[in-house]
Amino acid sequence: MSASHGHAGRPPENPLPGAAAALDRAVSRGLAAVTGGALGRYQSAVVRIGMASTWLLFLLREFPHRDQLYGPGSAWGPDLAKSLIAGNHAFTVLLWNDGRGWFELCYALAVAASATLLLGWRTRTSALMFMIGVLSLQNRSVFMGDGGDNVVHIMAIYLAFTRCGQVWSLDSRRARRRAEASAAAADPADLAAPADPAHASGAAVAEPADPVGIALWVVLGGALVAATLAGRLSTGWGLVFWGCLAGQLLWWAVRRYAPGEPRTVMDIMGNVVHNGAMLVLAAEVCLVYSTAGWYKIQGSRWQDGTALYYPLHLDDFTPWPALSHALAGNGVLVMIISYGTVIVQVAFPFTLFNRRVKNVLLVGMMLEHASIAVVLGLPFFSLAMIAADAVFLPTGFLLWLGWRLTSRPGRGAEARARSPGCRGRARPATGQPGPSLGLGRSSTPFPARPGTPPSTRRTARRRPARHPPDLRASAASAEVSGHGARSAPAPRPLRTLLRAGAVPRRRAP
Repeated sequence: MSASHGHAGRPPENPLPGAAAALDRAVSRGLAAVTGGALGRYQSAVVRIGMASTWLLFLLREFPHRDQLYGPGSAWGPDLAKSLIAGNHAFTVLLWNDGRGWFELCYALAVAASATLLLGWRTRTSALMFMIGVLSLQNRSVFMGDGGDNVVHIMAIYLAFTRCGQVWSLDSRRARRRAEASAAAADPADLAAPADPAHASGAAVAEPADPVGIALWVVLGGALVAATLAGRLSTGWGLVFWGCLAGQLLWWAVRRYAPGEPRTVMDIMGNVVHNGAMLVLAAEVCLVYSTAGWYKIQGSRWQDGTALYYPLHLDDFTPWPALSHALAGNGVLVMIISYGTVIVQVAFPFTLFNRRVKNVLLVGMMLEHASIAVVLGLPFFSLAMIAADAVFLPTGFLLWLGWRLTSRPGRGAEARARSPGCRGRARPATGQPGPSLGLGRSSTPFPARPGTPPSTRRTARRRPARHPPDLRASAASAEVSGHGARSAPAPRPLRTLLRAGAVPRRRAP
């Protein structure tokens, strides 16, 4: 009885030992990932470049017809536009004034905002002005757009909440040069001295003044004050724009005068907003494809595999009549493309859990939109969809692509040398292996040891690397657009350097 009473007094054992600890670790890792940095920096940069270039090319192509599309000479007159805006409460600055000069100014600012966002110059300001330009023009004449305009419309709003200028932008180059100048101007004695406890606790050096950025936001703030006093803004849009101005003012003040813990808190908040916007952007792309696929399934023409046949015979969608008629004349190809389109669109959201299958379908969808641009004559719709699809591109591929596009033509030839033991194969110089996508083992050989006969030299294979060495360094460097420098990468172990050939091996005497 005593034993039974003692056993009854013990607390019940956990039926799932370690489950709570595993869940706690998973939650901690998730919070650290969301708050520790901006996720998808390269993907957001590609979306920024793609959307800005799509809208810029559209505005330049329609420049001769801008008055008939969005100006005072549009068939959708100002009275009709104002009556529609009064019902749906959409935002547009074109209806603030019916004059031709105001329209030309707004159109020019939309072109300038697209160009600056494409280049990544003052990305935070450019993203906000890009959103204003897109919403103003499209909401002025809502019946002039197509599916591509809707995609640009939605993505322009999401880009305003992302840190899309941390890489591949003029902002990142300016921040990198500023960091290099600060490092070069630093006193070597200070670098060799032990770290100050105040700096070790997270304090940072206040950043220098930014007169160009201050001038931009002063002008925008003055325009916002004038629009508010004139009663041009609704309550909702007024809160949005005043919130953006207050947030920018607070961010500048913290960076300039409180670079310690307040700066860290503001950076965490920026990371959370950016990561949330990227999540919504990815969910939006999945929603577009899933709804398009499921609606196609309900159509009888998609069910019998003849849906592609009909648009190929419409004059508005046949820029190349011979090509369209040749494609429509092949019934088997029409059926395969029709069924394949439905399958890819319905299956894509479910393949996000498998990276390889997702990449295959992603390539298929991009090729499909490229075909739509050529066959059906919808280039801007295709460009917008390809730019939206880029949010799912692998980071390794984007790093490799950026390395290939930015490398000089003669740079690789100067670094490579011929080795007798490689049988004529060009090999990189010591410590400079070629780029790898991380898809498998690289066939780049190691430099042979000095004095080894060519017949007895062995070609070793190095371990697969996710990115080239120079890309690993650039990905971890302080490429930020005024959002705070990232910590330097940890030094690689000596064993890794020896394996990569960056440190010569010492031979025994």
